[in-house]
Amino acid sequence: MRKTLLGLIVALCLVGVNSLQAADYDHEMKGAGVTFSWKVDGDTLHGKLSAKTKGWVAVGFNPVEQMQGGNYILGYVKGNDVEVADHFGNKKINHDLDEKLGGTSDVTVVGGSEKGGTTTIEFTIPLDSGDQYDTVLVADGETKVVLAHGPPRDSFKARHRKQAINTVNLSTGEVK
Repeated sequence: MRKTLLGLIVALCLVGVNSLQAADYDHEMKGAGVTFSWKVDGDTLHGKLSAKTKGWVAVGFNPVEQMQGGNYILGYVKGNDVEVADHFGNKKINHDLDEKLGGTSDVTVVGGSEKGGTTTIEFTIPLDSGDQYDTVLVADGETKVVLAHGPPRDSFKARHRKQAINTVNLSTGEVK
């Protein structure tokens, strides 16, 4: 009985700690119906994307011309599965999986949900993955951030309906 009770207490504490960590973000910006919350912790960016859609949500970093040259993190939730992908803008109006281009997937899924028509994903990425298909994020510099979401379909092939682009300092959260 004692072991069962102790196990239950430990499990509840772990769930509480994970919930607090997942919700602990320092900064937030909104655009194109997407909310992007984030925290820089050492050499890692912890991110959360949320939008009123039953499709995908996405954030992009530092595109050079339209979509080209940017690092994109896209995610959707289908049932109990969270699908997150690491893409690179290989053309002005196209992006593809880093792995398909010869790079590596450098995104780690933390969690996700689809409730009341809102899709939320949480992830981490390194500020500098060393992958040629990821842009280096300078925490205390200017980062161009792109937000977008797709139609109510669980597929990365569906195009976004609208997007928002802002320049932000990832450390301070200042949006320019």
